[in-house]
Amino acid sequence: MAIRFDRPVSNAARFSRLLGAFSLVLALAVMIAHRFGGLATPYLVLLLIAAAGGALLAAMLAAVGLRSLWMTGAEGGLAALAALIYAAFPLGLGAYATERYMTRPDIYDVSTDPVSAPDWLSPPHSDQIWLKRNVDVTPEDREKQLAAYPELTGRRYEGALDRVLEAVRKVAKMSGMTITKSSGDTEPGRDPEDRPVKPPRPSDDAVADAPDIVPVPTPRPYDDDVAKLIRGANGVTLQGTTRTLILGLRFDIIIRLREEAETTFVDIRVASRYGQHDLGFSAEIAGDYLKALDAELLGIAGG
Repeated sequence: MAIRFDRPVSNAARFSRLLGAFSLVLALAVMIAHRFGGLATPYLVLLLIAAAGGALLAAMLAAVGLRSLWMTGAEGGLAALAALIYAAFPLGLGAYATERYMTRPDIYDVSTDPVSAPDWLSPPHSDQIWLKRNVDVTPEDREKQLAAYPELTGRRYEGALDRVLEAVRKVAKMSGMTITKSSGDTEPGRDPEDRPVKPPRPSDDAVADAPDIVPVPTPRPYDDDVAKLIRGANGVTLQGTTRTLILGLRFDIIIRLREEAETTFVDIRVASRYGQHDLGFSAEIAGDYLKALDAELLGIAGG
C-alpha cells in the first residue's frame, strides 16, 4: 500500500502574494493619477504611505511563509518570493522618502538670498488638506537652509541684463519650468529675436536743427538714495512652476535678476506647495538650475 504525504500549506505566503500585488498596483496607480491626472498631492502621499505599509506587511508574511517552508516543508515558497518582488517597489519608495525626511531639514522654501529672498509676484496658494505647514518662512528656517545647503548661493555674471535674461529663460524652458508671471521686463512673453525692429535712423540729410544749448550729463553719485532706487528698479523678476520628473510634485519658482555696474546678479527661490518638509527637492531644483545656467553662460559665474 502506497503511503501519501500531504504537505502543509502556508496561508501566510499565499496572502502575502495578494497583498504585495495590491500594494504595487496601488502605488503605480496613484503615481500615474497624480502625474497625469488630477489627484492632489496630499492624497498621493496618503495612498503611497498605505501602499508602503501594505508592502511591509506583505514582506513580513512572506518571511513567515519562507520559514514554514524551511521548517516543515509547507507549500508557498513561490508565493512568498512573488510577494517580495511585488513589495520591492513600494518598500523602496517608502525607504527613499523616509531617508530624505530624516536627513534633510524640515523646510519647504529655499533661496539663494536668505537675508532678502525674492518676493513672490503672486503668492502661491494651494489646499493643504492634511499636509499643513507654517504660513511664513522664519529666520530659523533660513538658518536650517544655510546649515544644510551652504553651497546654494546666487550667481554673478559678466554681461548686460538682457543677455543673462535670455539665458535664464532658455535654461528655464530646458529644465521644464513654466514662466507664469514677470516683472520689470517690457516684453516678457517674447524672445529677443522676435521683437520689432527699430525704425532706421534718419539720414544725414534729414538732421533736425540742433538746440542752441546742449545739456551735458553729469555722473550721479553712486551711493545716494536715488541711485539705489534706480538700481533696485533695474532688474527683472520671473515667477513660474515646475514638477519633478517621476512623481510630478509641484514647486513654485521665482528668479530675480539685478543689473549691477556691468554685471548681472541672479537669485532663485524654490518652494514646495504642500507640507512643511520638501524632502530636499527644493534645494536640488535650485542647484540644478544654477548649474545649467552656469553652463549656458560658458561657466563665467562668480561669487
